[in-house]
Amino acid sequence: MSYTPITREGMAKLKAELDKLQTVERPKVIKAIEEARAHGDLSENAEYHAAKESQAMIMSRIDDLQLKISTSQVVDVKGPYVKCVFGAKVTIENADTFEQATYTLVGPHESDPDKGFLSIATPIGKALLGLIEGDAFLVTTPAGEEEEFQIVNIS
Repeated sequence: MSYTPITREGMAKLKAELDKLQTVERPKVIKAIEEARAHGDLSENAEYHAAKESQAMIMSRIDDLQLKISTSQVVDVKGPYVKCVFGAKVTIENADTFEQATYTLVGPHESDPDKGFLSIATPIGKALLGLIEGDAFLVTTPAGEEEEFQIVNIS
């Protein structure tokens, strides 16, 4: 069985979300279903149908989180880093626009580029692995165009 790498912080977030769903959200929706049932005819009871739909979404998310947790392996991240590896914080610069962005390289279950967490499974994440400060690299965008970047800093 192959495992997906995850940081300790990422695993803690997954477990906290799972715990909240199991101990707070699921009991709350079960109570809402019971209250809606008490109102009688279920075929035309919008509260009942909404609660059942909410229950299905919660159960689906619980299953998803349990799978992610069971297939993830915590990787301790310790610097300093001289090359781009899992857990490194990397600042890159677009060669055309000179825009800079800083990302921490993480596993797919933690990826959130808007918050600075880039999955090592993305095209940019894959291209970065093993490179050192000053290296230039090309990434093919979803539109099929190639963009050039340079590594400004690794920490």
